[in-house]
Amino acid sequence: MPELPEVEVVRRGLSTHVEGRRLTSVELRGHRVARRHVAGPEDLAARLAGRRVAAVRRRGKYLWWDLEDDLGLILHLGMSGQLLVEDPTAPDEKHLHARFGFADDGPELRFVDQRTFGGLALTDLGADGVPTTIAHIAPDLLEPAFDRAATVRRMKAKDSAVKRVLLDQTVVSGIGNIYADEALWRAQVHGERPASALTKPRLGALLDHATEVMREALGQGGTSFDALYVNVNGASGYFDRSLAAYGQEGRPCRRCGTPIRREQFMNRSSFSCPRCQPRPRGPRTVRAAGSA
Repeated sequence: MPELPEVEVVRRGLSTHVEGRRLTSVELRGHRVARRHVAGPEDLAARLAGRRVAAVRRRGKYLWWDLEDDLGLILHLGMSGQLLVEDPTAPDEKHLHARFGFADDGPELRFVDQRTFGGLALTDLGADGVPTTIAHIAPDLLEPAFDRAATVRRMKAKDSAVKRVLLDQTVVSGIGNIYADEALWRAQVHGERPASALTKPRLGALLDHATEVMREALGQGGTSFDALYVNVNGASGYFDRSLAAYGQEGRPCRRCGTPIRREQFMNRSSFSCPRCQPRPRGPRTVRAAGSA
């Protein structure tokens, strides 16, 4: 699943290619791509045609077009969604689900999704410019609205495992499994430590590490483990070469040399160093792992 750096890479590419352009045609193939639009794909295509893309915006893992008149188009990338800038004469991709044509007769935009978990959703924009359907999502670490002190207070108030808190998009958005593991490794904190057991300075430092690792990932085009995550020009990111914890099972920790371990956490894999990030002990750990 793309996390903040990968979605931001796509947003930047889209911004270059679609901002200021006016849609003239929208072709949607099948119903899944527009399943979040109750009136169906034909209605969605008709409502989009003729609208100008004023801006491309993002909060956390969510990406949308500002279509002016207080409407936005959320583009859900899902597990494998790709937004590709193409020449209109280029052959269709195998898993093409949407095609956007523009008034200037320049390159078109295509939405390709092999696993079909992504899709489009037309939504109202709130007073802050954020789609009302994701108003509950907290600001992410890289946006001006992010309040570090307030986020630390929210984290400190939770008895849940600190990794679970990092993944809670209503606390801070944009962090997924990869960057949570990387931030925890840098902070030398085990993910099952209760957030409430950490000091506020340590929680703040953990957020700083998360910010740092995501900025570094952005500089390398994000993290790509296969061909399903690419930018709008079809290029993959290469931050996977810089990962210190995630996916490094059995490899020596870059800090102490101890082999990185892999554990199960919230039905997913979690990677950490047994020496640098010792597992917490005692019954409180059990409560934290099972809390919401």
